[in-house]
Amino acid sequence: MADEQIKPAAGGDIPKEQSATPGGEHIHKPREYPLVPAMAVVKTPYFHVVGYSVAGEESVVQVPELNINFDIGKCPRPALTADFCLLTHGHIDHSAGIPYYLSQRFFQGMKPGTILCPAKIAKPLSDIIHSWAGLEGKVTEHRIVAMNVGDEFELRKGLIARAFATRHTVPSIGFLVIDRREKLRADLLEQNLPGHILREMKDRGEKITYTLDVPMVAYTGDTCMAETLTQDGVRDAKVLITECTFWERDHRKRAAVGQHLHVTDLMAALPELRNELILISHVSRRTHLKLAKRVFAEATAKLAHPPKVEFLMDYAQRLWVKPGRAAPFAAVEPEIPDAAE
Repeated sequence: MADEQIKPAAGGDIPKEQSATPGGEHIHKPREYPLVPAMAVVKTPYFHVVGYSVAGEESVVQVPELNINFDIGKCPRPALTADFCLLTHGHIDHSAGIPYYLSQRFFQGMKPGTILCPAKIAKPLSDIIHSWAGLEGKVTEHRIVAMNVGDEFELRKGLIARAFATRHTVPSIGFLVIDRREKLRADLLEQNLPGHILREMKDRGEKITYTLDVPMVAYTGDTCMAETLTQDGVRDAKVLITECTFWERDHRKRAAVGQHLHVTDLMAALPELRNELILISHVSRRTHLKLAKRVFAEATAKLAHPPKVEFLMDYAQRLWVKPGRAAPFAAVEPEIPDAAE
């Protein structure tokens, strides 16, 4: 994503703005780059995961290379650049940014946003968007896709979003994003047949390929089922982003009432998971992140082959974005020349 970092203007300097002194002389001031609230940036071998997730406060997770947001929180500026929002459920800390997301994309000349959501909340979501028209004076163009468990939606050619089962206090689903590839049949590959022969076989209606689904990233949203994590595709995804809200021993009842995962639920599922990276999100503010990490380290100490697990918000940092239109994130502060220069 190097091409998405903020770059200096021609000549190597950050653009400057002019202002006048009381004596009428013009001086140059560095243009300020607005800060985005602290967000996590996790670099994986396949894509970046950018987001913010604190239980009851806000959850928004973006995968820029896949052009998607999982949930929308309060819609921080980087989230505007994703064409698709995969909404797991309607709780306000996961969905509050939808009207802003749609309105800002229209305002900035971007194409209408598409929202995938549980089928049971598609109409209430549409009602909210239409109600907002009473304030804005128009219904912002958008698309809502109602999803049931097992439904698939093509994000782009070969990239599929599939809904999987979760259980929460309101209608909810998780999302699995799949890289779908067509591969030549193994028997034909072994024969090393020339291209014109394969084309003739295909023209005769013979099936010369098979479909290979590679689960790239799974996102649970809020759920209380440890079985959520062990479903086919979810447990095999390259990257699994799962909630784990509660960590203290005496918080099991809180987890059950709110239908969230407790660390004991996560540990029950862990031996079956084959993910290359597991990102834990949605930790409650009742639990300091250092405590959650210590609890998890103690719980996995006896595992012979513990998986690679990271805490999303352990990677939180201040991001800088260009003024004006929605811009991809930049993980470092740009160098602003000293005024004397």
